[in-house]
Amino acid sequence: MRRRHEVSAAYYTIVNRAAGDGRCAKHAPDTLADLERRGTMLDVVFTESPGHATELARRAAANGVRRFLSVGGDGTAAEVVNGLVEASVSTKCELGMLPFGTGNSFLRDFGVTDVESAIETVERGQSVPIDVLRLTHEDGALHFINTMGTGFVARAGELTNERFKFLGVAGYVAAVLVCVVRLRYVHNALRYAGALDDAQTVLTSFSNSKFTGGSMQMAPDASATDGLLDVVRAGKLSRAALVAAFARIFAGTHTDLDEVWTAQVDHVEFVNPTRQAVLVDGDLYHLTPLTVDILPGALRLIA
Repeated sequence: MRRRHEVSAAYYTIVNRAAGDGRCAKHAPDTLADLERRGTMLDVVFTESPGHATELARRAAANGVRRFLSVGGDGTAAEVVNGLVEASVSTKCELGMLPFGTGNSFLRDFGVTDVESAIETVERGQSVPIDVLRLTHEDGALHFINTMGTGFVARAGELTNERFKFLGVAGYVAAVLVCVVRLRYVHNALRYAGALDDAQTVLTSFSNSKFTGGSMQMAPDASATDGLLDVVRAGKLSRAALVAAFARIFAGTHTDLDEVWTAQVDHVEFVNPTRQAVLVDGDLYHLTPLTVDILPGALRLIA
């Protein structure tokens, strides 16, 4: 494989070897070598630390690269998206993804559920415009394409990363069960669609696509191409009610419950925001969220 900055390469390939608790480091090299044998040109670089994919993507975009391949999890892709948006060229860029992370949720919206189907998508090279979400916080902004969660979602994601990542998708389920035992409610007042949503909740998610944590349909009505973000909130569910709701999330029927409410909007404001844990495309941050906005058609996805 060609290893360094060949601007003429078909795909500028950013590999996060730490993704999937090391599964990416183990399996990605053979996959990339196979892609090259089959005729796909790759210019391969490796991340060295959290946030490095953003720096690599931003620098390559500034040098004229317009076709990217993210190799890792949803968090790796989000870092690449950040770099392209920050470089102000994302609408001119195409992004492919090879899912070697823990959950690999985002591509499911496009019928890609494993590495082999992702390879076929990359080889075809056809792209569609997708929306990007922007989280503005007190220290700057984050861009992402899958989902952001607060409350229970963030706690379960943090626990997954700390203790259960080695289990893959099953790790999310294990973390959820532990967090049910430690159930807490949070108060995030939100303003959207011209109204104030001032409620205590178990969780709030802001989704660009249907799936999270692998095959959980957190936002079953979401679409990454509709110019809207989906807000999903669950109220003060008891432990038993939360377990029952969780059992329905794989089919996306949890939103039928009276204690769960949804909205499709293009802007959300946090009223009286506080510093808190926030899970963004599988990566945990501690920050003070101010707004969440949709950037319609801000990137082209190889899909």
